[in-house]
Amino acid sequence: MNILSPVRRITSYACLLAGIVMFVAALFMDFAGIDNDNRGPFLVVGAILIIAGLYFFPTLKHHRTIINILFLFPLLFTFAVTVIIPLVLGIYYSFTDWTGIKMTEFVGFANYIKMFKQPAFIWSIILTFLFVVFNMILVNLVGFMLALLCTTKIKGLGFFRAAYFLPNLIGGIVLGYIWQFVFANVVTNLLNQQYSWLANTNTAFMAIIIVYIWQYAGYIMLIYITGLTTVPRDVLEASAIDGANAWQTLFNIKIPMIASTITICTFLTLTSAFKQFDVNLALTGGTGSIDFMGKYLTNGSEMIALNIYTTAFKDDNYALGQAKAVLFFIILATVSIIQVRISNKKEVEM
Repeated sequence: MNILSPVRRITSYACLLAGIVMFVAALFMDFAGIDNDNRGPFLVVGAILIIAGLYFFPTLKHHRTIINILFLFPLLFTFAVTVIIPLVLGIYYSFTDWTGIKMTEFVGFANYIKMFKQPAFIWSIILTFLFVVFNMILVNLVGFMLALLCTTKIKGLGFFRAAYFLPNLIGGIVLGYIWQFVFANVVTNLLNQQYSWLANTNTAFMAIIIVYIWQYAGYIMLIYITGLTTVPRDVLEASAIDGANAWQTLFNIKIPMIASTITICTFLTLTSAFKQFDVNLALTGGTGSIDFMGKYLTNGSEMIALNIYTTAFKDDNYALGQAKAVLFFIILATVSIIQVRISNKKEVEM
């Protein structure tokens, strides 16, 4: 054990003592209800002094490791409070009759059985999977094509990159209402239609896909641009000398060399499409008539995330909504893991 200087030892003890006193004083004032503006500064300064005292403490062999943990604690604590604990509690509440405030009894799998008996929920799952498939293909295709355009030697590349990325900066709710006006007025007048695209289930689903591509393709484009710019220029020059044309260079050199970028983009589009909520809510509100499983449904354009929201907050059935959310988490985690493994396998093959 290292013997540190007496000055460092005294500094450590002084910091620890002062930090503990200030920390305890702040907690005492808070619990005692004493209205004092010094509680916050006492708490912060006390915590800093305790950390400093532990850092200089002469008898702790792994005191630096302790300091690292202390500095990581706010982040780990926040992650636990906002993600881990709600996830565990949510799983527990899905097996109860939780009302959002309290629960009276444990109902087992009753909520899970009930949700699978709802044609509206089954339809939302099917619609979500269709939405994910279409968007994984189209968003990546459009984003990759925009990236190829924005890596060529044309004037105004900065403008084009900013213009394509700009829709991603608009919030989903605002975006939904903007496109709601576009489909209800502009598109209807251009096509000489009597009804808006949003009035029909099939065209409403197409409208959501169009809006999602318009919003997200620019973001995916930037990631593809990063991947394309990392392709070694000498490899491209060598292929040109060997007589490779643009298509051969694209499919035999560029795409294989950005396989890891493709994996990232497909993962991002998959998870984002699965969690689609705000555009779905603002654009159609999930409305749309359809016959499914012998039932007449009025939520023809409602996807899983919006169905969970409707169940919990509109229908005031928090336990059932939580059960749906747990199933949604399992589906999303499973599909994401499978997608990443398949993509990684293809990277090795390339």
